[in-house]
Amino acid sequence: MNGPVLTAATLAITFSLAAPQSTQAAEGAQAASKILGRISASRIAVISDGDFLARTYGTAELAPRNAGYRDLLTIMSPAGDKIVTGSIPVSNSVTSAPEILALSEDGQTAFVTERLGERPKGGNRISDLPPGRRLFAVDLSDDAALRLSDTVEIEAFPEALSLSPDGESVAVISNTPEASFVQIVAYRDGRFSRLARFDLADLGVRGSEPAPRGGVTATNVHWHPSGRFLAVNINTQNRVAFFEVTGADGAPILRPWGNVVEVGADPFVGRFTPDGRHYLTANWGRNFAAKNLEGRIPQTPSTISVIRLADPATPQQSARHDLLGGAETGLSSEGIAISPEGRLVATVNMRGTAFPPGSARFDRNASVTLLSFDPATGAISRLADYPFEGALPEGGAFDRTGDHFLATVFQGHDGARPEAGSGLEVFRVAKATGRRLSGSAACRCRTAPTMSISHRRAPADSRRRRS
Repeated sequence: MNGPVLTAATLAITFSLAAPQSTQAAEGAQAASKILGRISASRIAVISDGDFLARTYGTAELAPRNAGYRDLLTIMSPAGDKIVTGSIPVSNSVTSAPEILALSEDGQTAFVTERLGERPKGGNRISDLPPGRRLFAVDLSDDAALRLSDTVEIEAFPEALSLSPDGESVAVISNTPEASFVQIVAYRDGRFSRLARFDLADLGVRGSEPAPRGGVTATNVHWHPSGRFLAVNINTQNRVAFFEVTGADGAPILRPWGNVVEVGADPFVGRFTPDGRHYLTANWGRNFAAKNLEGRIPQTPSTISVIRLADPATPQQSARHDLLGGAETGLSSEGIAISPEGRLVATVNMRGTAFPPGSARFDRNASVTLLSFDPATGAISRLADYPFEGALPEGGAFDRTGDHFLATVFQGHDGARPEAGSGLEVFRVAKATGRRLSGSAACRCRTAPTMSISHRRAPADSRRRRS
């Protein structure tokens, strides 16, 4: 049977290369209509970084200005046998975790943040890009005329965001040279309002390393399905911290919830399970002491860690979270997604696509690792890996029914066919044949680098990593 491509009801896949329109784009749009028409989603949101190329991580040189690349938010909405597409310039950066795009539950608003700011005139290298400081809200009510609803300034170098279940608060983490912050921004009636900042050091998350912030770097934030708790991944310390969100009259209060949990190496991103009983981390495994790309990118498989959460009814002083175990995934996993029913987990693995073609570690193929998960026991087991061509895929998501999984592809390799360029790779989830992925289909829409999915939208959110 045909299986699903993405599982989550609301998904965001960030980072892809935003190339100019071409004759191939029109042909690709026809193919995309057929492929995306099978996905259970009414709107797909994708983010593209126009400053970086895949090779920028090795060369530090930004994309040529005359290439025509742009930072874009692209929305694709199925309408009968067509896909209605709209785009709007929105600053973003692939150097963050694939967690900088979120869609509201009704698919009417997209939230985006920028780890690095817009390219200045004359800027040609990574070091020329200023710190990002903005959180954007984009009105998606008219697919053909997307509109920036509001912008708010936050702490520098935002790394990830998460939208609360009620859609009225956006949590953002930033890593400034001085501190790591959790920020909670209120959003109602198309406008940002109150912004609350919390220094992780004041919440008990500290480091003693001779490095910025004492060696503390937060790379992921995620709301619990209840809306009562937040998880924050501290990837440089291989830990996850949990916080309870309380407060009245629009003034949130953040306090630790239970113990900080040690997990696998470099827990870059993470997700609460749909039932709220567990938290899963995708552990990339980088060597932060290395001085170059070869040394930093691991040669051993990435892993997933499973944390069983304390009962929310347990008093805070006695709440305890436990590490249950985990499983290996593919090389250099960045993105993680959990199916809507909570029984499948997928990671998006870059493998050797980050290396230049002349490197002995170069690989044209990335992969998706599919795993089974038991919501009752927390047991997780690797089912299989599914390779596909493309450079630096990061984010991924299941559609609303869990019958499809979508992975973003930042860029195609030199000499790649049009169908192997930047865009979305769509898989069917064949549940009747033992829960596997099948029938990979490329939907390489060159204007959609990042993706996220909502109940009334198509997929969007994923894509790029920081080495």
